[in-house]
Amino acid sequence: MGIFDSLENSPAFKGALGQIESAVLPVVLSEVLGNGSQGGLSAIVAKLQQAGLGDQVKSWIGNGQNLPITAEQLQQVLGSDTVRQLAAKYNIPVDQITQILAQQLPKAVDHASPDGKLPHTA
Repeated sequence: MGIFDSLENSPAFKGALGQIESAVLPVVLSEVLGNGSQGGLSAIVAKLQQAGLGDQVKSWIGNGQNLPITAEQLQQVLGSDTVRQLAAKYNIPVDQITQILAQQLPKAVDHASPDGKLPHTA
């Protein structure tokens, strides 16, 4: 067991990561889902559907349990350049930002579509 293994399991380390995630995540999500370079929520949903992830998207918009998306799938949809730019802009490692977004994107889409439909302004 190396020092990084014990650090990774440390409550203090996890707490620090949680603080970073909670401080940066809303800004990153608004950039990805807002009117940033990706074109907003509707554009992201369309890209995900075109990439063969329609079942996941339907589960996020509809009622019921959200199907997961992997960090790798999300990186393919957003594009490596976009992910690298976001990571650099917010000083977060690429693998960490895609993991965070993969965990939070389903929740964000679900939250934005409480009645089972995307808002027209998305």
